[in-house]
Amino acid sequence: MPTKVIAVANQKGGVGKTTTTVNLAACLAAVGQRVLLLDLDPQANATSGLGLEKTEGGSAYRALLGEEALSGKIKPGGFERLDVIPSELDMCGAEIELSRLDNHLGRLKAALAPLRARPNHELILVDCPPSLGILTLNAFAAADYLLVPLQCEYYALEGLSMLTRLLDQLRDSGTNPALRLLGVVMTMFDGRTRLSQQVVSEVREHFGGLVFDTVIPRTTRLAEAPSYGKPIIYYDRYSAGASAYEVLTQELLTRLDKTA
Repeated sequence: MPTKVIAVANQKGGVGKTTTTVNLAACLAAVGQRVLLLDLDPQANATSGLGLEKTEGGSAYRALLGEEALSGKIKPGGFERLDVIPSELDMCGAEIELSRLDNHLGRLKAALAPLRARPNHELILVDCPPSLGILTLNAFAAADYLLVPLQCEYYALEGLSMLTRLLDQLRDSGTNPALRLLGVVMTMFDGRTRLSQQVVSEVREHFGGLVFDTVIPRTTRLAEAPSYGKPIIYYDRYSAGASAYEVLTQELLTRLDKTA
């Protein structure tokens, strides 16, 4: 089966986007998938969340400019079957540099093409910046699927509506006519509050089956894990957060099988 690319994105920060990318990548690798996590966010939180150093020249920056091969940036993720292309501060300049280049929205797609042609990885997860800038749009142009983590708060629907409009524009314009919304993951759920329950209910009402059944809880252990450079299944295997991401992984694989 050809390599599938999933862009994990939400233009709003602090919604559990990187937490979801890192933990899904680790859980997918743990169940036998060969996974590459591409950290496209200049903040490099996915990189540090896996315990990797931010090294000068180690990011996808030069590959996006067409100066180097993306394959040379792949590092072991520290866990079996999980590889990483880390990020670092030079990615901040990519937004400016890419805007000056021809085919500025297709740079990541071109850089990923040789990796997709090789059978080394079954899935590539792209952790996007918390914005709708050129790096995120490059991820959308290169991806097969879009996965949207959505915090259980009242501005959630507003941000999701904007993303779905953008997705339609990218398809209609021919930038990526095959791009599909794989689903919406509700994150930071607090079952003790009426607000969390109301938001989940409202999002399900609007988007129906696109919303994953699995809801990611707000837990201290999930928040702690990145500071130890570990995904939650390796930091606290039997925590509620680990269980949630393991169930979400199975649900995601089922969706991928159905769409295939």
